[in-house]
Amino acid sequence: MTALIVAASLLVGVSLGVLGGGGSILTVPVLVHLAGQDPREAIATSLFVVGVTSLAALVPHARAGRVRWRTGLLFGAFSMAGAYAGGRAAAYVPGTALLVAFAVMMLATAVAMLRRPRRGRTPRPRPGGAPLRRVAVQGLAVGAVTGLMGAGGGFLVVPALALLGGLPMSGAVATSLLVLSMNSFAGLAGHLSGTAVDRGLALTVTGAAVAGSLAGARLSGRVPRDALRTAFG
Repeated sequence: MTALIVAASLLVGVSLGVLGGGGSILTVPVLVHLAGQDPREAIATSLFVVGVTSLAALVPHARAGRVRWRTGLLFGAFSMAGAYAGGRAAAYVPGTALLVAFAVMMLATAVAMLRRPRRGRTPRPRPGGAPLRRVAVQGLAVGAVTGLMGAGGGFLVVPALALLGGLPMSGAVATSLLVLSMNSFAGLAGHLSGTAVDRGLALTVTGAAVAGSLAGARLSGRVPRDALRTAFG
């Protein structure tokens, strides 16, 4: 079973490195169904795993110049506030309800990314990044979802940055890793007030995920934008 958990964790890392998302979406089911954790414990553990893995995956993207720092730091700052609040609120939501919402979020995000943008409405990069008001609203909303369910960081940040924020897909993927790491640690802080984390399991999963993320990040810049969007969906 441990070998299967490690293999799945490698996949989590590759997903984060290539797509900028999919970390918690994959980590939570791995922890619930393979490691036998309850939903709240799995969510808290996944936030630690994804936070560390996102930081590792961010490094090669930053060296390649794909990270939009201004937009990412602003988005991340607002997201952290929402993530902490969501993490505290999760203690009052039944575990089954969290998993149902988790599944609905996965489906909605996949549909959004698989739909082709209408002609004339394809997002174009803005020299100065997304407007502050839009970044604030999206950041708070995405952070709240991430903190509450322990997922949705990359799967919501990438569409927000690419479809609404006007960043190119490669830039959205890279920048989402910065936002996701900030989100994850803030959400984890909220969860720790009422949930314990299995350190041994968390470190094992994190180690494998980091290895996968470094390999995935090297592939990201070589994948065509349309293929990246389809794979994400």
